[in-house]
Amino acid sequence: MHPASVPVDTWILRQEPAGSAETLARELDLPEAVARLLVTRGFSHADAAREFLHPSLRQLHDPLLMLGMPAAVARLRSALTVREPILIYGDYDVDGTVATVLLKTAIERAAAALGVTADVRYHIPHRIREGYGMQETRIEEAAAEGVRLVISVDTGIRAFRAAEEVRRVGLDLIVTDHHLPDNHAGVPDAIAVVNPNQPGCTYPYKDLCGAAVAFKLAQALLESVTPEADRARLREKTLPSFLKLLAVATIADSVPLTGENRAIAAMGLIELRKPSQHGVRALLGLAQIDTARPISAGDVGFRLAPRINAAGRMDIASDVVELFLTKDPVLAETLAQKLHRLNDDRRASEAEALRAIEAQIDILASASELPPCLVLDDGDRESQAWHRGVIGILASRVVDRTGRPALVMTHEDGVAYGSGRSIHGFHLLDALTVAHGADSLLTRFGGHAHAVGFALPSNRVPLLRERMIACSAAGMAIMATPIEIEYDAEIRLGEITADFLGGLEQLGPFGMDNPEPLFVSRGVRLCKPPRAVKERHLRVSVEDPDDGSSLGGMAWGRRTNWVELAQLEGWKQGDHMDIAFRLRENLHPDFGGWEMEILGLRRSKIA
Repeated sequence: MHPASVPVDTWILRQEPAGSAETLARELDLPEAVARLLVTRGFSHADAAREFLHPSLRQLHDPLLMLGMPAAVARLRSALTVREPILIYGDYDVDGTVATVLLKTAIERAAAALGVTADVRYHIPHRIREGYGMQETRIEEAAAEGVRLVISVDTGIRAFRAAEEVRRVGLDLIVTDHHLPDNHAGVPDAIAVVNPNQPGCTYPYKDLCGAAVAFKLAQALLESVTPEADRARLREKTLPSFLKLLAVATIADSVPLTGENRAIAAMGLIELRKPSQHGVRALLGLAQIDTARPISAGDVGFRLAPRINAAGRMDIASDVVELFLTKDPVLAETLAQKLHRLNDDRRASEAEALRAIEAQIDILASASELPPCLVLDDGDRESQAWHRGVIGILASRVVDRTGRPALVMTHEDGVAYGSGRSIHGFHLLDALTVAHGADSLLTRFGGHAHAVGFALPSNRVPLLRERMIACSAAGMAIMATPIEIEYDAEIRLGEITADFLGGLEQLGPFGMDNPEPLFVSRGVRLCKPPRAVKERHLRVSVEDPDDGSSLGGMAWGRRTNWVELAQLEGWKQGDHMDIAFRLRENLHPDFGGWEMEILGLRRSKIA
C-alpha cells in the first residue's frame, strides 16, 4: 500500500501542575514517574487517585437513577408474575450478544427468586439477511408466537417503525440502548426507554456500552426481588459474576475506559480469570489467553473479541449467545471451535480484500495525490465481492495506513453496502449527511463522528464518491498536518524497574480516554544496526550511554515505512536517537520480557 507521507515530527509533553506528582508519589507510596502519569490523567489529589487505582463495586451507580428504570423493572416483574413470554431483541456484535446473555440470565434468576419459571426468548438478527436494528417482520412473528413483552438491548433508540409495529400487534416494548437518540424525533413510544443519553436522564455517567445498560436493568431487577438479608451476597457474589462478560463488551465496544466503565473493565478482567461458564473457558483456551496471569484489555480486544465478533460478521451471531448460556461442556467446545474457525475465515477474507484495496490505492497514488476521503468498492463484480462482514475492518485498515477517512463498499444485487471510519477532527456522519443531500442519495445510513454504516444503489456510487471528496476537501489541512505525538513523560531506560512496571500496570486497563502511557527517552544509542522485518517494520535495540541500561522493541509500519526511512537516513549502530514508545510485555517463553512498541524514532540533538 502507498505509505502516507505524513511526517512524525511534533512531540508534545502533557502538562501537569508543578510539584503535584512528587507530593502524590509520597502520599501513595508510588514511583514518582507513575504519580506523574496519574496527574496527567487528572488525578492530582490522593483520594481521587486512590479510588482510580482501586476500582470497586462502590463505583457503580444506582441503576434506579436512570430515567425509565423503575417503569422497566415494574413491567418486567409483572411479566414474570403472570408468566408472559418475553423476547430479548439484541444485536450481532459483542456488545449486543453479551447484553442478551446478561439480561436473559438475570431475568431467569429473578423468576426463580419469585418462585416462577420464566419464558425468555431472544433474537439476534442476521447481519446480511436482516441488517442492523429491530425489524417489523420479526415483531409480527413474535406476537404470533405468544410473546407479550419485547426488550431491546444495544439497539432500539431510533426504532420508531418497530415501536409502532409492537403497539399495532398488541405487545409492550422496553428499549435499552446507549446510542444517541434522534435530535428531532426524540425516543420511540415504549413502556420504558432506558438510555443514559436520552433527554432528561440525569444518570451521572453517560458513556456506558449497550451491555452495561442491559446490566443496569438486570441489577435493578435482581435487587427488586432480593430480600434485604440476601443483598450482601447479591453484591459480593452475583453481580461480580456478570462483570466478566460485561468487561468483554465494554472493551470490545471501545467506549471510554473512565469512571464506571473503568471499574467494570478492571473488576471484570479479574473475574475473567476464574470463568465458570463452559463457553467462556473454551473460548479463552482457543484464544490462548492464560488465566494464570493477569488478563489485559489488549487480550480481550485483539484475541477474544474478534472471535466473538466473527460469528456476526461471517455467520450467525446467535451462536455466541448459545455459547455463553450452555451448560453442556461438549456443546460449548463445539461452538467455541466454530467461532475460532469463523475468525480464521474472517481474517482470510479480510486479507484477500485488503490486497485488492492496496492495489486501488497504489493506482490512485501513482496518478496523483490521494483524495481527502477514500471511497473504495469491490467493483460490482461477483467474482471479487468482499464479504459484508469485514468492510468495517477494511475501512479501519485504510484509515490506519493512509491517515484519511475512508468508506469501503461491497455490492450485492445492485445495492452497495458500505462502512466508513474517520480520523480525529473529521466528523464522518456529518459529511455523509451532506453527501446524502436533498435528493436522498442513500437508502439508509447512520453512525457517529468516527464510524458510519450505509447503503445505496450501486449505480450511484460515483456520485457518493464525488460528494464525499467535495465534503472532505476542507479537511485536507487536518490530514496534511504532521502527526503530534503527545507523550506522558520523559524517562531514562534505567527508570524502567520492577516497581515502576508494577505501578504502571495499576493504571490499566487502558483504552479510550485512559490511553496507554507514552514515554520518550532522549539520546539513547543504537546497540546494533536496525533490522528490517518484512517490508515496513523495524527491530531496534537501544541503550543508555551513561549507565548501559538497554531495551529492545519494534517500530510497526502502519503509517510510516520504517525500513524505508532507516535506509534513507542511514541509521547505524552507535547513532544517538530520540525514541517515543509504549511498553509491552512479551510473554514468549524463549525471548519474552518487557519491550518497546515504538511510535517515533529520530536522530537525537544530544551529542
